[in-house]
Amino acid sequence: QVQLVESGGGLVQAGDSLRLSCAASKLTFSSYAMAWFRQAPGKEREFVAAISWSGSVSDYRDSVKGRFTISRDNAKNTVYLQMNSLKPEDTAVYYCAAGTTYSMLRSGTPRHWGQGNQVTVSS
Repeated sequence: QVQLVESGGGLVQAGDSLRLSCAASKLTFSSYAMAWFRQAPGKEREFVAAISWSGSVSDYRDSVKGRFTISRDNAKNTVYLQMNSLKPEDTAVYYCAAGTTYSMLRSGTPRHWGQGNQVTVSS
């Protein structure tokens, strides 16, 4: 079945950077829009960023604009989330998601989810 495997999380200090990766298998990656979501303890899962199948369109939640960058490499079946100037409020489990349409992801109803990767930012 489809697999989305995240990596790159960890414990960092405020102001540091991390890059998350999500490697996809068993799907036609270049046909899927991709996104990152996150869920902090005691909170609902929220949208972070999305990118279209071609990489030409992307958008972000307001709180990460200017700090996070989503990108993809269709040759490697991988989507990335570069996170700079991390803040303690960015602490969450980050999930990779795939959808056959961009709107599917923006509405929070992707077709496939990764297993999640912990990011912890200390103050």
